[in-house]
Amino acid sequence: MSSPEPSAAAPRSGLVVLALLLVYVVWGSTYLGIRLALEGGALPLTMVSGARFIIAGTLMYAVLRWRGMAAPTRRQWRNLAIMGLTMLVLGNGMVVLAERTVSSGLAATAVASVPLWMALFGALRGQHASRGEWLGIAIGFLGVVWLNAGSSLTASPQGLILLLVAPIGWAFGSVWARGLDLPNPFMTAAGQMLCGGVMLVALGLATGERPTTWPSMDGLLAVAYLCVFGSIVAFTAYVWLLHNVRPALAASYAYVNPVIAVILGAIIGHEHFGGHDLLAMAVILAGVVVLTLARTRTRAK
Repeated sequence: MSSPEPSAAAPRSGLVVLALLLVYVVWGSTYLGIRLALEGGALPLTMVSGARFIIAGTLMYAVLRWRGMAAPTRRQWRNLAIMGLTMLVLGNGMVVLAERTVSSGLAATAVASVPLWMALFGALRGQHASRGEWLGIAIGFLGVVWLNAGSSLTASPQGLILLLVAPIGWAFGSVWARGLDLPNPFMTAAGQMLCGGVMLVALGLATGERPTTWPSMDGLLAVAYLCVFGSIVAFTAYVWLLHNVRPALAASYAYVNPVIAVILGAIIGHEHFGGHDLLAMAVILAGVVVLTLARTRTRAK
């Protein structure tokens, strides 16, 4: 069964808003969750990412099969494996590896370029972004750059290459997946996490990452949160968005996530931010508003 194109049947606005909120808030909170997982027990970051996708994908796949959902076909597994490679290994994994030598500000700025690459790949497939969408993309990207302007934007040459590959890989996989022969969004998310998780663990082992100690309870709880909310809940919402809204809107999470991360870091992690950060976050949100309004006008035509 092929996944529906977004133009086939417009989804209800309430579902779109709910899915966007889940991706915005939950993925924004995973920055803090990963930090707590690492502080709670010396687990390598790539292993944390890979293990969480394997656990989440396995649980989700088992539940779906128990409820009678058909397993993906051989062709669908091939498509899911390619999605796992491009989005989870090249997208998530390269950022993970880059953070060994790259400042968090530069990493966040690089991830914020995802909507730009998605709009480009969408245009190559004949789905051109409107002027309003490009304006929202530009405003949001400038806001993220501003938010991170006070960071130490340093990186090794290897880190810069990884940060170039990461958003391109995630964006390409997101756009390439539209219209492919895939199971429904829930089974697609489960299968993609299984494939990507195995590849990420293999990548971590190949690069010499090894657990050094048994994680603490805080570390295990943080990994559990990443599995359930970061992987199952938010990732499923994102896959659903890919098949129901324009790529530029689905990718707008890249602008909002840094805002959520800063707010949660201040409230829970006792990190500090000032007027400069608040103004930058306002610009980011303005970009998302412009992007959303442009998307609404485009669908209304």
